[in-house]
Amino acid sequence: MILGGILDVDEKLETVTIHMYVKSYWTNEHLTWNSSEFCGINMLTIPVSMIWVPDIIIHEDASDDRNSQDDPLVSVFPDGKVGVVKRLQLTFICKFNLFRFPFDTQTCNITFSSLNYDKSLLKLVKSTDDSTLTKLSGLNMLTEGEWKLVSMESISFTSVAQRSVLVFQISLERKPFLYVINLILPLLFLLVLDLASFFVSDSSGEKLGFKVTILLSVFVLLQILKDILPSTEDSLPLMAIYCVSVFTLVWINVLEMMLISQLKACCVGEERQNAEVVKVKEADNRNESAGTDEPEENNSPLDLPGDPRLPKFIMDGTKPGQNPPETQKNMEKSNRLRWVKIFDSVFFVLYFTTVVFSQVFLFSLWKFNI
Repeated sequence: MILGGILDVDEKLETVTIHMYVKSYWTNEHLTWNSSEFCGINMLTIPVSMIWVPDIIIHEDASDDRNSQDDPLVSVFPDGKVGVVKRLQLTFICKFNLFRFPFDTQTCNITFSSLNYDKSLLKLVKSTDDSTLTKLSGLNMLTEGEWKLVSMESISFTSVAQRSVLVFQISLERKPFLYVINLILPLLFLLVLDLASFFVSDSSGEKLGFKVTILLSVFVLLQILKDILPSTEDSLPLMAIYCVSVFTLVWINVLEMMLISQLKACCVGEERQNAEVVKVKEADNRNESAGTDEPEENNSPLDLPGDPRLPKFIMDGTKPGQNPPETQKNMEKSNRLRWVKIFDSVFFVLYFTTVVFSQVFLFSLWKFNI
């Protein structure tokens, strides 16, 4: 068997379409002659319908007969050896392992066996060694698409039904450049932009919208990936894990940004409310001062219980030597803002560390197949 081209690989249907040549040889003891007695004829070409042909089938075949082009003639040699060449476009079933997609290598089997004859009547063996078979297939390869032929190996054994079986194992390696450009790098760039959004000023009002836009962009890439990969439950591809991890990280970052914005808005709102209260009190005090001609009060400390300024301090809720209530509230708001900023900084450090370690771990799995 020699490959002539890799036409299509469908991951969702788990099928591979190839163009190949199958050369079969067998010995028919009833078709022998002495070439010296027949004018030195060393080969005859006769219609295939005139002789017996083994009933060889392909177990993984999923194509129709219209893609098969049988040679109408067979070659017969004086020693009874018969040869026939079949050229066909074969669509066969292949179980994919997409864990390392798009840096994966798939091994597909093409199994030949007889439908009616057991091993005592028909035995299948290979006529060419594996290295020569791989080299010939590489030289005759007309098209490969996004795949590259790595090797071809053949195994012959006897099945449980006592049939002689010949299996060709084809190893195909994916060319990942297109997926790196269209999926991996955009996700990596979006993750870097998400990290850079920590340095965007909150006063601009665009920080939360920017993060939500990144989250939606990652979701679009997830939809593109869903159309490529099959929905298998036994093994989740690393590419899907990578996309989901990026989506989760950006989602957590958006939630943290919403929490920080809400806390800062509460603190700023209270500060504005307190500032308005202070302005109202100052205006009332100015009005009272303008309406009375009382002499300027002494700013000396309160030493005597009978000091006339004592009722005013009691009415204002302030004891001598202490800060006004507004000043204490402002200090509390400043402390809250400081703790919010500390929380934001700690979250950034943890977020950055998680992003770096997760990316290194996933790329090491892709590269070294740990």
